[in-house]
Amino acid sequence: MELKKIVAIVRNQVLEKIEGRLVDMRVEGISVSKVKGYGEYANFFNPNWMVTHTRIEIFTQTSKVEGIVAAIMDLAHTGTAGDGIVAVLPVEKLYRIRTKSEVLQDVI
Repeated sequence: MELKKIVAIVRNQVLEKIEGRLVDMRVEGISVSKVKGYGEYANFFNPNWMVTHTRIEIFTQTSKVEGIVAAIMDLAHTGTAGDGIVAVLPVEKLYRIRTKSEVLQDVI
């Protein structure tokens, strides 16, 4: 069983709905950060064009990726520039700092 990392950058106002759906799906854990940047959408009224968004990071089994990504995209989609992005990355190894041991893939 392989592990994947899902990274989603979404509008701040959709975070609560996404968190609720992920809890309902029994996603084991997420990390949330406030980020700023620009890409397809930029704030041209701001001198540095930066837009504030939310980054969600999830480590999960490959078998759960499609469902999680579909849920995020469903709740974050408005159809306008600035909705965000979702990336799925391979995870080579994952360690738990508390036990100093490698996390077994079937634990996540």
